[in-house]
Amino acid sequence: MLGRHGGFGAVDRLLFKQFGRIPREPDLAMLRPRLIHAHFGKGGALALPIARALKVPLVVTFHGGDATKNNHYRRQLIPTIFQRRCTALKQEATLIICVAEHIRSALISRGFPPAKLKVIYYGVEPETGSYPPPPATRPYLLFVGRFVEKKGIGYLLDAMRLLQNEGTTLDLVLVGEGPMSEVLSRKSEGLYSTRFMGRLPNEEVRRKMSGALALCVPSVSTRDGDSEGLPNVVIEGMAAAVPVIGSDQGGIGEAVEHERTGFLVPPANPQAIAAAARRLLSDPTLRHRMGSAAQVAASEHFNAFTQSRALEDTLLAVSDSSGV
Repeated sequence: MLGRHGGFGAVDRLLFKQFGRIPREPDLAMLRPRLIHAHFGKGGALALPIARALKVPLVVTFHGGDATKNNHYRRQLIPTIFQRRCTALKQEATLIICVAEHIRSALISRGFPPAKLKVIYYGVEPETGSYPPPPATRPYLLFVGRFVEKKGIGYLLDAMRLLQNEGTTLDLVLVGEGPMSEVLSRKSEGLYSTRFMGRLPNEEVRRKMSGALALCVPSVSTRDGDSEGLPNVVIEGMAAAVPVIGSDQGGIGEAVEHERTGFLVPPANPQAIAAAARRLLSDPTLRHRMGSAAQVAASEHFNAFTQSRALEDTLLAVSDSSGV
């Protein structure tokens, strides 16, 4: 109703975003919402005036960089909407949902009240069935995600160069795109074993996961503090019975158990990524054990039905306690 196609013009949108003036407020009130659930810090800041006007609880989910990036919280000459309303958000939001303990810790360090912070992980639909064997020819590592700095893809390419130089037979398949596509393409020159696939349909991504030696998540924290919450692709890979080689950074270690469901490696460490790949290449039974354990862990701790119920119960509890 308040989006680009909500039936009001650019001036109304500007007044809403900058000053909290709510167009069509009576129409919103007629919906009689019991609460507002906003996503990302900016979404919470935008929703704050609506929650005030309608006198309903506000729940905000923080996902990653909205909690960790320094420039979101650093004072500026012309502050952003989030910066102007951040103090009020800390005081007036009924509940803040964090997608990982890492995000909860980051928000506590930003001054958010710990009592208002609750961790609810992402979930994926559990997969069952036999463990898919690696392909008979040329095993491959898989990366799936946006081509941005915090994904650490350059370090994965460096690891592949180490493996190629020592004569290891292993490919790298990268699925995704983003602002660093051209930079990464240039960096991969001379890596005959690396393939950029662009964006792929979800079903094709699942097929790529099923055949991968491992899913690589080489994330890093950037200079401005941008870092992962818990990347959904980690849980998806685990559910597909694929070991994860992931950086021990952000919330990745909350899902991946080192030496059991995958390998946690130091961020920005190509040598450690290469060493983990060698371990899996040299012992096919290890890949099988780790993949099976990862699938069980995903089903037990990151089940979409369980996590959705946890979110639903949480929102209902907030609504019921408000008396709206």
